This record gives sequence, C-alpha cells and structure tokens, in this order.
Amino acid sequence: MAKKNFSGGLNTLLGETATETETKEPVVEETLADELKRLAQGKVNKVGRPRTNFKDVSKSSQEGTLEGETRATFILGENLLDKVKAVAYWDRLKIKEVVNTALEEYLSRYEKKNGVVKPMPKK
Repeated sequence: MAKKNFSGGLNTLLGETATETETKEPVVEETLADELKRLAQGKVNKVGRPRTNFKDVSKSSQEGTLEGETRATFILGENLLDKVKAVAYWDRLKIKEVVNTALEEYLSRYEKKNGVVKPMPKK
C-alpha cells in the first residue's frame, strides 16, 4: 500500500494553489518583550466584562461585593444551615437574603425589648 502525502493541507481542499499560500504575509506573533513594552506604556487591550462596581474597598472582605455589603464567615449548626438553604430554595431566594431577613427581624425584636443597640467601644 502506498504512503499518503498530506503535505497539501486544508488549502488544497479549498482550492488554493501552492503559490497563493506562499505569497500571503506570515502572521507575526507578538513576543513577550513587545507585550511588556506595550503594558509599560499603558496600552492595554481591554478584555472581559466592563467594570460596573466602582466602590472604594477599605477591607479585603469587601472585594467582589455590592455597595454597603461585606463578607463574613460564621460557624452554624448543620441542621440550621440545611433549613436556611431549604427556605431559600422554596422561596426562590438567595441564602444571603434569607439570612439578612432573619437577622433584621431578630435585631428589630431585640431593639423593641432592650432599646437601640449601642456600638461596641473602640480599643
């Protein structure tokens, strides 16, 4: 059986001749040095989604959150967390919305009973 010659490539299937492919200008790839020079000059290709959140981040826990929000981590009982997740699922809410509502209701009941919550003293 004769060996196959695949040197023609896709261009021969599309109808281009060898002379047409040779006369095309080669694609010049940007070197890393060229890219670093461009970055140093401030010329940056803007890629990705445009920035819409322009809030000033004073703590790392505020990164990636909306205005007036911060990130916090709490340890909860597994049963309690499962119930919160179930309420969020059945009410078609986010878990943070369920937790915010629960905390707001608790604090309003606390303030009715004990008065306005005093801020913690600064050290």
